[in-house]
Parts: sequence; C-alpha cells; structure tokens
Amino acid sequence: MKIVISTIVIGLAVLFIWTPVVLCQDTADGDGIIEPGENSDEELAKASQNPVADLISLPLQNNTNFKFGLEEKTQNVLNIQPVWPLKLTENWNLITRTIVPFISQPELFPGDDRENGMGDTTFTAFFSPAEPGKWIWGMGPVLLLPTATDDKLGTDKWGAGPSAVALTIRGPWVIGALFNQIWSFAGDSDRADVNQLLIQPFVNYNLLDGWYLVSSPVITANWEANSDNTWTIPAGGGVGKIFRIGKQPLNAQIQGFYNLEKPDNGADWTLRLQLQLLFPK
Repeated sequence: MKIVISTIVIGLAVLFIWTPVVLCQDTADGDGIIEPGENSDEELAKASQNPVADLISLPLQNNTNFKFGLEEKTQNVLNIQPVWPLKLTENWNLITRTIVPFISQPELFPGDDRENGMGDTTFTAFFSPAEPGKWIWGMGPVLLLPTATDDKLGTDKWGAGPSAVALTIRGPWVIGALFNQIWSFAGDSDRADVNQLLIQPFVNYNLLDGWYLVSSPVITANWEANSDNTWTIPAGGGVGKIFRIGKQPLNAQIQGFYNLEKPDNGADWTLRLQLQLLFPK
C-alpha cells in the first residue's frame, strides 16, 4: 500500500516539474474566452479541462460502480455539477463549483432494498487570479451539506475544509491536480464523523477536431477507517470530444477506472460518462 501511494506521489511530482520544460506553447490558453487567432474547439476543450476557467458550464457526470457492496451489485451516481465564475475585481475571480449527486444504491446486505435518491451536496469556492501565468491556481473553502434523502445515501453531517487546484497548459497538454480535505463539525452525533481527503490528478492531451485523451481518477482517503480500508485508488482514463448541437457547444467524454486499492465492499471498477454544456464568452 505504501509503495502504491509513494509511486503516485512521485509520478505527480515528475509531471509537475518536467511538463513546463519539455512542452511547447500554443495559442489556446484555456480561459474559455475565444481570442483572435485561437481555435474555438481547442480553446473550449482546454477551458473545460481547467477547473478554474472563466467559463460557465454544466457537467452531468454519471459514474457506474461495478461489484459494489457485500452483494457485489451495481451502484450508480449521477453528479450534477454546475460551475459559475464570478469576477470579484480586476485581479481576482471566484469560481463556484457545486456537486449534487443522485444515487441508486444496491442492497448493502441480504434482504435489504435498493435505495434511490439525492446524496450529500459538496460546494467549493476557488479564489483564482484573473490573469494567471504559466501556472494556473485557485484556493478556497469546501463545504459538505447534508442533503441526502436517506441515511444510506449520506453522512447526516455538516462539514468544511480547504480546497486547492493547480494546473499548467503547455502545447496540447493540460496537467494538474485538485485537492480537498473535509472534516465534519455538526450533525447527527450517532453517525460517524467525516474526515476525508480527495485528490484528483488530471492529465489531458488534446488532439485535432476537438478530440482529446484524458485521465482524471478520484483518489480518496477516509481517515476514520482502519488502515486496510482507508484508501480508494483508481487507475484508468478515456477519450473526449468537443462538438455542437446547433450553436450550443458540448463536451462529451468516457473514462474507465480499475481500483488498485479499495476498502472492503468497495467497487472493483467504474465507468464514467460525462456530458458538459459549455457557455463561452
């Protein structure tokens, strides 16, 4: 387990150190604003891959988790994730990101019933420079809201903590990582406390005609669990494309992940499908 975590950390460090050195510049900057000389599909692809881009968007992300729970059934989580940037000053933007999950949860033990409903909502606000340099970054609070419609679908806890994102755009590459740590501070005292880390590295390689390759696994650590059930570490990736229906630009992608490390009764692998509505300036 320590070897797996160390390998991931070293790999991310190498990517962050060497990518700016070995990759060349191009005209797309990933801010979601189409400037003269920029290819619109290329710019939109990079903006959609930048968590703190000045771009309004509505991602609809569906995660199907296979062999989940004691009965090894299928769990489905549809995340509705509106992103709304606000201009605070000439120098600073506030990028708000909300994740509202709708969950279809299989029976957790024999004789139990499948449960369908809303899970807990996560809200993040990133303060980010309006004119970033070679490195693009944002920092701010993350909030956990107990909006679940059933105890099986949420924590029944209020939580908060810090969140940060950093990335670089070089030539066809968009490489970075997003982090947050949530601690519960209120809620049902009979429920387990929340103490969870999330790390989402992302690597995108943009091709012609709006196509791109992508890998954005979500790594989590539940610090309240014992050492054998702390980490979930997926590996995988997929492909995406920018396209249009009429004048409306959209971003579609498919990714598959296998869990190298997972808690007891965690899913073996995940299929992620995402459709993102883009509203460029």
